[in-house]
This record gives sequence, structure tokens and C-alpha cells, in this order.
Amino acid sequence: MRVRESRRVRWISERQRVGVGDAPLSVSDYLRLCREDDEYELLDGVLVRRMAAQLPHEWLFQWMLRLVGGYAEARGLGVVLGSRTPVQITPYRVRLPDLLFVRTERMPILNPQALLEPPDWVMEIRSAGERDSDWVRLESDYRTIGVPEIWMVDLPRQRVRALHLQAGDYTVQEASAGLLQSEAIAGFAVRLEDLFAEARPKVSDLLRDLLEGTR
Repeated sequence: MRVRESRRVRWISERQRVGVGDAPLSVSDYLRLCREDDEYELLDGVLVRRMAAQLPHEWLFQWMLRLVGGYAEARGLGVVLGSRTPVQITPYRVRLPDLLFVRTERMPILNPQALLEPPDWVMEIRSAGERDSDWVRLESDYRTIGVPEIWMVDLPRQRVRALHLQAGDYTVQEASAGLLQSEAIAGFAVRLEDLFAEARPKVSDLLRDLLEGTR
């Protein structure tokens, strides 16, 4: 009879706080070890603590969560979740997207602990100080599982990289201004100038325009 191997974690310093087991930690280990309010991702079997969010990141996160979440709810398109929803990339890798969207018809993939299938849309917000290599790995992970639409919002450079999955490959759009139209969230669009503005428009005004089809 085989017995499940016990996983013990020791904490070491590698520029950031990480948790290393006696063997690579699996997704099931991650879900067992991490509490609901923890800020750890699982990267190739190692628990890695995410950087504390800076205020510009949080302001944009809250604004977008209310905007896209309110729009999806009003249209009955699906659910928008933010920051604390684990998404499995591989059996040894888990990400916590800033924002994600799941269409109504795919709601059964939502379970109480984690998403084991790709969401329909993810948005990540990059803050100052984050390494280029980490940003590239993040995009690569979402490509790996075939997320249909990926928005990578680079706050320091005030630029958005939007990826859309078409015929098995991604098309890439990079821009700092103009209207960014979502393909995964029908009818949703946002002006990039609003994303990077110091004073963003009221969510209620933008929602009204989106729902009335005037945006």
C-alpha cells in the first residue's frame, strides 16, 4: 500500500519569501497549506509570496473590478472575480490573477477552492519594481492553459498588451491610447487613457454609457 508523502515547508530568503517542501509542492498541497487570506502563488512546486500591492495598482484594480464586474452582472454575462482566486496552470503551478472572468455557461468550472480550467479573460496589473522576467513568465502561464483573452496592464510604462486566442494562436495588440474592446466579455470596452489617468471617470457614468451602447 502506498502512503501519501507528507509535505513540510521551510521558509528561506530569495529576494522574497518562499516556501520549499521536501519535494515539489502540488496544487493539492497548495490548497491545503494556504489560507484564504494568504498571498502566495505556487511556482514550479514552490510557494512564492506576491509583492504587496502599491496604491496605484489598488486604485486601478478597484476601479476595473467595479466597472467590468458591474457590466458583466448587468448583462448577465458571467462572473468577475479578483485577486484571491487560484488558477491552476500545471499540477505544480498556481496563479492568482488580479481579475478574471468566467462566462455564465462555464460557471460549473468554478469550485470552492480553485479554477482547474482556464477562465475566459484575465487581467494583470504591473506595478513599479516588478521584474521583466516575472512579467513574461506570467503571460506565458496564461498562454500555456489557453486563456482566450489576456490583458497585461503595465502601469509604469502606461501600456497595455492584449492577447486574443484565435485558431490556436495568439494575436497581440499593444497600445497606450484608444479604445480597447474585449472579445471575451461581449460589448465591454475601456479607453486606455482612462486606465492611466490620475483621476478616472466615475464608474457609474461609464457603466451607463456601456449599457446604453454609447461607448
